[in-house]
Amino acid sequence: MKKSFSRLPDSELDIMLVLWNYEPPLSRLEIERVVNQKKALAPTTILTLLSRLEKKQFVSVRKEGKVNYYTPLVSQEEYLQSESKNVLEKLYGNSLKKFVASLYQGKKMDQKNIQELSDFLKEMEEE
Repeated sequence: MKKSFSRLPDSELDIMLVLWNYEPPLSRLEIERVVNQKKALAPTTILTLLSRLEKKQFVSVRKEGKVNYYTPLVSQEEYLQSESKNVLEKLYGNSLKKFVASLYQGKKMDQKNIQELSDFLKEMEEE
């Protein structure tokens, strides 16, 4: 991972999820249609969120006539890596064991999950 990103508030993350999951570039209206399937946001609110994301360099804006088109500058994978690293460091002291243990909160892991985790750790050792 090359870059660390600031954590996005849920409202901005909702906008980024639309941009990541649909074919960019997208107009504000296209983004609004998708976002409003889950929660109703005013067009001005969406424009404010897009403006914040542009200032944070998460999106680029291209104007065509009266319409702005938005494209993500940060991939979902890059953001997830940064967020995961921050959570691991801040909440679990960089301990994968503590992190995995907290996910299961004393419940038994099934054999499939244990095998996946074991395979992942073996791959990490080989790198």
